Amino acid sequence: MPQMAPLLWLNLFFFFALVFVLLMTSNYFITIPAKMESSVLPHSPLKLNWKW
Repeated sequence: MPQMAPLLWLNLFFFFALVFVLLMTSNYFITIPAKMESSVLPHSPLKLNWKW
């Protein structure tokens, strides 16, 4: 069984690393984030009645 030269392993690593980075960036830019619906009322200050 023939062995691969070290330079060929390096080329293979760079190829798979490049494919991985391209897939991750394309996945990041293709997915559309879901819009968050603001069903919460505007923030009102919390009134605390401290009884010591």
